[in-house]
Amino acid sequence: MDRLTKREQPDRSKINMHEPWEVKYWTHALGVSREELQQAVDKVGNAAAAVRKELAL
Repeated sequence: MDRLTKREQPDRSKINMHEPWEVKYWTHALGVSREELQQAVDKVGNAAAAVRKELAL
């Protein structure tokens, strides 16, 4: 199979702030604004678990 017919699942353990569709997904999933998400990623890194924990505080 070539890459056009096989879709890969996105890595949900990391948050990529450079991909608009990922930012949209994570802001919706976490119920935060883009700015809040960016602040959390800047503080604890891009690991989704760490960002979830930071936003829960």
